[in-house]
Amino acid sequence: MHSLLTLREKEIFHLLALSFSTKDIANKLCISEKTVRNHISNVICKLGVESRLQALLELVKLGEIDL
Repeated sequence: MHSLLTLREKEIFHLLALSFSTKDIANKLCISEKTVRNHISNVICKLGVESRLQALLELVKLGEIDL
């Protein structure tokens, strides 16, 4: 089955689900905070939702990430 998310997007949303902040995610993945926000925005757009929380809930429903 083809995933809706890239590996990086999955990593970022997995960390969001674990309550990591944007800054913490950027530090952990050695990328900029802007890059983290861009990935989050891309996923929100892909899913047609309005927030990170809605995106997380939708990704769990779709089986894209586990909590």
